[in-house]
Amino acid sequence: MNRRNLALGAMAAIAVAGLGWAFAPRPVEVEAAAVVSGRFEQAIEEDGRTRLRERYTVSAPVAARLTRIALREGDPVTQGDVVAVLTPAMPSMVDDRSLREASARLKAADASVAVASARVDRARVAQEEARLELQRTEKLAREGFLSPSRLDNARLALDGARRELEAAQASRDVAGHERAMAAAVLQPPTAAAGGAPLQLRAPVSGVVLRVPIQSEGTVPAGAALMDIGDPVRMEVVAELLTTDAVQAKAGTPVSIERWGGPAVTGRVRRVEPAAFMKVSALGIEEQRVNVIVDIVQAPEAWRGMGDGYRVTVRVITASADEAVQVPVGALVPTEEGMLAVYALEGGRAVLRPVELAGRNGTMGWVRSGLKSGDRVIVYPPPGVAAGRRVAVRDR
Repeated sequence: MNRRNLALGAMAAIAVAGLGWAFAPRPVEVEAAAVVSGRFEQAIEEDGRTRLRERYTVSAPVAARLTRIALREGDPVTQGDVVAVLTPAMPSMVDDRSLREASARLKAADASVAVASARVDRARVAQEEARLELQRTEKLAREGFLSPSRLDNARLALDGARRELEAAQASRDVAGHERAMAAAVLQPPTAAAGGAPLQLRAPVSGVVLRVPIQSEGTVPAGAALMDIGDPVRMEVVAELLTTDAVQAKAGTPVSIERWGGPAVTGRVRRVEPAAFMKVSALGIEEQRVNVIVDIVQAPEAWRGMGDGYRVTVRVITASADEAVQVPVGALVPTEEGMLAVYALEGGRAVLRPVELAGRNGTMGWVRSGLKSGDRVIVYPPPGVAAGRRVAVRDR
């Protein structure tokens, strides 16, 4: 009986222990991260694009025929080099109706020339008649048969006849020019009037950026023929939200990244005074403003960066060396409206309030509440509470 009682007691003790273990609270599996100390940067990140600080467009000053341009994108040019040559354009083609009208105008011009020539002959005859009349009047006036007034009238009549002859000759010249204009319309299109070619020169030294018209052809006045710029004078334009652009003051350091090479140092030069509305990819209306960034690093560091490249701009608004940092996934709000973290102490979660001096997309700058080397729970699951046993899950 004693042995049987001992066996039953042992079995009961084992059962009680098993039930206690089964219903005892188990540690919550969590992920943990260490609090580190290092350089902290708080930045505004946005997409941007590169552009030349000064871009020059060579255009045609008049309508003319452009000879084929030999320069191509990327070719270097020096200020004063001939980059394009313009020659006089050919006259327009004449259709049948216009040809008949031009022929009629030419015949009318021939008739006008004939009329003007006849008037010249008539004026010449009138002048000769006035000259002879003056000679007779002078002879009679010397003999005393005519009064001096008659002599004056004869002289004035000769002078008027000379003026009439000059006017008739001028009218004949006008008619001759009009006939030449009418005859020029009937010339074939290939018979273009010759003229000296017009050479267009590079306004600055740099490289050719764009040649929209390469082949020979007729271009209108003001047509863009070539873009020239200096690739060393590069800047970056980023469209920042107006709420973020307030922090991007002139002189703020910038990191230019994801352009295909190492990060490049820049500095904000100007925030444009006027904002504009832009619809995002999600259909949200946003007020944005252009922020102009100068590249302050030597050109050798970003030699492969060209005009119009897409880049990522990080405007650094706050930074510190040897700052205590904690992952932002470890921060949880408290009932008092503050921030706290669950620190690991002796296998249990301890709620610690923290004061942040700044935060970025991944890390928070802790001013007080933690020290370097502490371990905290990141992304705490719902079962975690102050004093609760936890087990760190292996990653």
